[in-house]
Amino acid sequence: MELEALKRLVTAGESESVEFKKSTAEITRVGETLCAFLNGHGGTVLIGVAPDGRLLGQMVSDSTLRDIAGILDRFEPPVKTELERVAVDDRHDVLVLTAPSAVEDRPFVWGGRPYRRVGTTTSRMPQAQYERLLLDRAYVRHRWENQPAVGVTLEDLDREEILRTRELAVRQNRVSAGTSLDPGEILDRLKLREKGVILRAAHMLYGTRFSSDYPQTLLKLGRFRGTTITGDILDNRQDHMHAFAMVREAMAWLERTMPLSARFPVGRIEREDRFPVPTSALREAILNAAMHRDYSNPSGYVAVAVFDDRIEVRSIGRLPTGITAADLSGPHDSNPPNPLIAEAFHHTGLDSHENDPRVFSRKWTTPEGCSEWG
Repeated sequence: MELEALKRLVTAGESESVEFKKSTAEITRVGETLCAFLNGHGGTVLIGVAPDGRLLGQMVSDSTLRDIAGILDRFEPPVKTELERVAVDDRHDVLVLTAPSAVEDRPFVWGGRPYRRVGTTTSRMPQAQYERLLLDRAYVRHRWENQPAVGVTLEDLDREEILRTRELAVRQNRVSAGTSLDPGEILDRLKLREKGVILRAAHMLYGTRFSSDYPQTLLKLGRFRGTTITGDILDNRQDHMHAFAMVREAMAWLERTMPLSARFPVGRIEREDRFPVPTSALREAILNAAMHRDYSNPSGYVAVAVFDDRIEVRSIGRLPTGITAADLSGPHDSNPPNPLIAEAFHHTGLDSHENDPRVFSRKWTTPEGCSEWG
């Protein structure tokens, strides 16, 4: 880090990801704060900066560096923290310690205790939060999607769909135009194959044959008369398919099934047709359902139901730790439960602009003036 960059960082002040320490005399607090940053989304501790932002620096000796190494050795699990020295004058340096974002490895403990960051304050992490993060870590390391798809080979996958992913990713400038046309190598690039072994995520994204081992690849489409599921069934379709096909099929079916409203804008003779719900909103809902549901649940499926007064898109899952249902309507951290599947959609440009609710159920009510619908 250059001195000017350091000054800009200091000028912004302390925050949820930046902490000032006057010297290594506060080395214990440095360790605690780095631990808190690791349990969040990373952060930086600046040693040699006063609380008011003055660049003090300190003399850095071999003993100073040993002290730093000593605090870094007290992290569990072990973590690589970046250390930089920025000279503020001929004798004094500011030490810049950067804790990386390491979501998959948290919770971290320092000196046997976990810490968290709330605003500009570092404190002991509550036991309940620590236990939740432990469960999340176990889930992340052993996600259903990153386990081998037993018995599945390249011949069981949709070759054209894999090549379509590559083509769309090239158009989106998310992979190089020189990327191989070999389906296996494309899967390797997307981290959907490891050492020649097809992962379950690849099977969910591109599979062509689904045995009884994967009933969760089901898409259910229903049109009901009235406002309840007990009404007359006007259309009912169910089929097993991979995730990309599921999104296309659901959208095509909705466009055929939804009623159109018609009006004649003032000053024009052409009739203007429109759907009761914007197709972009429906696309958003279906993408969320396909990407962020709980694939490990064999009873899970994606369902789209059209009623006289609303459209429902349903899938099964759970909310990320620390996220409530109310949070989903505003800005919140993105923490997809199926990052491999979500990343494949991202490469094609079909990824959702919403963050990742693990339970997704939305209802839209048709506009007033239902007599228009034909």
